[in-house]
Amino acid sequence: MSASETSGTDRYTVVIVGGGAAGITVAARLRHARPSLSIAIIDPATTHAYQPGWTLVGAGVMKMRETLRQEGGLIPRGVRWIRAAVASFEPADNTVTLTDGRTIAYRRLVVCPGLQLDWDKIEGLSETLGRNGVCSNYSRDAAEYTWVCIQSLRGGTALFTQPPMPIKCAGAPQKIVYLASDYWRKQGTLDRTNVEFRMAGDVLFGVGYFVPSLQDAIDYYGVHVTYKQNLIKVDGPARKATFSVVKPDGTTDTITRDFDMLHVVPPQSAPDFIKKSPLANPAGWVDVDPATLRHATFDTVFGLGDVVGTSNAKTAAAARAQAPVVVENLLASLDGKPMGGVYDGYGACPLTVSYGRVVLAEFLYGGKVAPSFPYDQRKPSKFAWFLKTKVFPKLYWNMMLTGRDVAIPHKTSRVKN
Repeated sequence: MSASETSGTDRYTVVIVGGGAAGITVAARLRHARPSLSIAIIDPATTHAYQPGWTLVGAGVMKMRETLRQEGGLIPRGVRWIRAAVASFEPADNTVTLTDGRTIAYRRLVVCPGLQLDWDKIEGLSETLGRNGVCSNYSRDAAEYTWVCIQSLRGGTALFTQPPMPIKCAGAPQKIVYLASDYWRKQGTLDRTNVEFRMAGDVLFGVGYFVPSLQDAIDYYGVHVTYKQNLIKVDGPARKATFSVVKPDGTTDTITRDFDMLHVVPPQSAPDFIKKSPLANPAGWVDVDPATLRHATFDTVFGLGDVVGTSNAKTAAAARAQAPVVVENLLASLDGKPMGGVYDGYGACPLTVSYGRVVLAEFLYGGKVAPSFPYDQRKPSKFAWFLKTKVFPKLYWNMMLTGRDVAIPHKTSRVKN
């Protein structure tokens, strides 16, 4: 439904803000569990993207068109799609106001609009992204250019960046480092290519259990990793990148590096309309209980996906694990019953350390390892590559988004941290 097709106040039992992976999954599960509910999804986007595939797009394994589908074709039957943007929340009144002035009332609200990519926080980036050797797998318009840059590089300096956390799929910035390096190795040009991975953080990966395997890949390709360096400026025509550097004494300085290729991961934050809302915590993220995913202040509000202020990894796998918890607890709250759903922080990151091999990192809150398969998942695996490239996209489109997802049970008893 377009913005001009309704006026006044529309009322629904459940309103979902966000039509991405989390929002559509929750809507589909609610329709299966209780078809009589009146449900609306608010989202202005007309195209839905399978974003976990964009690393593979940048590496030439997938085409961007394979990751995109029409949003309207994914909205579950019986769910009203309000194709508009949210201006503000009035949780005390159980209403949402849209940018066109309409008011949407609800009994329960699910907030899952994802996060925003703050490209403009890096000076000069927006003007040069997609040309001058500057690419990003986080951009729908520039991910395929990453593959162009990788193929055309015959030596020189390739810079890869990672901004401060939190970001969506924290492993993605280094996945393309490995795939690009593997491609150059196979082409015989890696020995004359200076590959640098410049990170704002101070560890290679947030779950230490998997770091030795990733360090092996870094060493194998000869990647130079630097920590506490954050990209702040790009001069595309001059092929120069400027970084803010935290020195050992805690003071900051800047350095400028020449590049032939620059893969940028932008800073990320909660959407502006979330930051300024009463739903946000001091950092701007939706303030939910990390176990029940109900809002810490407003009992009629739930949240999931990248926008919530929980400590889990911001991945599609996390949204997949959160959705049944939100549905169970939301229905219990409607029925006046105790909430029994508990989210344990599950997330997964298939780390593509080469073409054909993946380190499948699965973990819970606190970095507790949670493997789903009976092998040492720290070891790069052809099986995990098969999952990443073939199984997970089908699972996403055909099961997760249709509400029929059956999560693979993660078994923590096999691993000692």
